[in-house]
Amino acid sequence: METRVVFHIDFDYFYAQCEETRSPELKTKPVCVCVFSDRGGDSGAIATANYAARKYGVKSGMPISFAKKRLEGRNDAVFLPVDFDFYSEISEKAMKIMKFNADIFEYVGRDEAYLDVTKRVEGDFKKASHLAQQIKNSIREKIKLSCSIGISSNKLISKIASDYRKPDGLTVVTPDNMNEFLNPLKIRVIPGIGKKTEERFSEMGLETIQDLKKLDVFTLNKEFGRKNGAYIYNAVRGTYNEPVKEREASIQYSKISTLKKDSKDYQFLSENIIDLCKEVHGILLKNNRMFKSVGIHLIQSDLSSKSRSRMLKNPTSSLEELQKNADQLLREALENQTITIRRLGVKVTELSEVQGQSSITNYF
Repeated sequence: METRVVFHIDFDYFYAQCEETRSPELKTKPVCVCVFSDRGGDSGAIATANYAARKYGVKSGMPISFAKKRLEGRNDAVFLPVDFDFYSEISEKAMKIMKFNADIFEYVGRDEAYLDVTKRVEGDFKKASHLAQQIKNSIREKIKLSCSIGISSNKLISKIASDYRKPDGLTVVTPDNMNEFLNPLKIRVIPGIGKKTEERFSEMGLETIQDLKKLDVFTLNKEFGRKNGAYIYNAVRGTYNEPVKEREASIQYSKISTLKKDSKDYQFLSENIIDLCKEVHGILLKNNRMFKSVGIHLIQSDLSSKSRSRMLKNPTSSLEELQKNADQLLREALENQTITIRRLGVKVTELSEVQGQSSITNYF
């Protein structure tokens, strides 16, 4: 079987780096890009911090007020509001460069993508390394951004490798040196392994990927369920067969708002969901679009978040369908809810153009 050559390209502190491209004087300062809430003041959370800010312990998701405390001694610290339109514009230019250099291009998000380059480098990892360097140079020259690239024979290891030498890293993991690369790494580098799972392994006396290889698949299944157990068993051995799939940036329409008060009361939240649906529906009508997937997003008062989504049988542009499904998702999300909700969002994806009355629900 042919060995695939897969890149994972990830931008370093993307939002803050975008801000540095239009204001180069920010490069030497601690920069925090913030999602300010509608409540005013320092209410909200950090979306991205550059490395100068991270040295002080500032992290994504941290409340802005905490970040300001951490950076108290730095009079030059900068707190900027997010500008998603600008970041999307920059992302689009970067993705064009990547796509041009890929056999198969898979968009993951504004700041990351997978590239299958097997054909153009003829399965040669040395050629792949040169190609990656060319991509990095091109992105730096044309867009003034640095990125980190991981190269291996599958998506999983490439993702781990892209994070290995951040910022501005380039890490090649050939099939021959895969175990040598993986074994000493901490368990948490495996995508999908969160804090709780890591703590559980720590209780079992397991810290590195090499330690984790001692567990057989039956123990893992018993501890984490069959699906997760099998994934962890294969991941630590670098076995991951999902190919890079052609995927463009998928447009979605969404609205999110900060609630007048933190709450977990269904009635109160439902009224807000209904209003958000109306706003999203207005955007759909304006753009002549139907949707096939509905999602809701809940940001809790501790700033952790919860999402729920569902795929519909047929595309529709019906407000009633949108409200009904969003409300149902809200009910599901609120089961056993202990923390109050601070912000609420609705989104629609899998968009298509409205052509005549192509869906029965369009009549409503």
